[in-house]
Amino acid sequence: MLRLAAFAVTSALAAAAAGPLPPLPLGRLLSSPDRLTIEISKSGNRLVDGTHRLECHPAGGDHPFAEDACARLDTLARQGKDPFAESDAKNCSFQYGGSAVARVTGTWRGQKVDTTFQRRNGCDIARWKNLEPVLPGEHS
Repeated sequence: MLRLAAFAVTSALAAAAAGPLPPLPLGRLLSSPDRLTIEISKSGNRLVDGTHRLECHPAGGDHPFAEDACARLDTLARQGKDPFAESDAKNCSFQYGGSAVARVTGTWRGQKVDTTFQRRNGCDIARWKNLEPVLPGEHS
């Protein structure tokens, strides 16, 4: 037991003398994988309505356009944009884009995601279109 304690002290002193170690890239290693669940309803398209899983890095899940969807999310991330942020626009055009609703939950880049998309006005429509093909487009 005494030898083990002496070894631990000696190892700690040797490590301290060698200087600090560079930080490990733990952020990406410890973060949750990029996995989203996308629930679409009221789109009027039975092929689109339902629940779709999207996994990225590598692209997978049962999302019909997984590779393109992950590429879109990566593009927005490189641009420094949060693809799931609520619209902060105050003046939105009075146009109706349909009754489709999309709820996106899961984890993206280590952050929890839980947001809803609709097409009630111009701002909502623009927010939805910004996330195509993660969300279905008008001609999906």
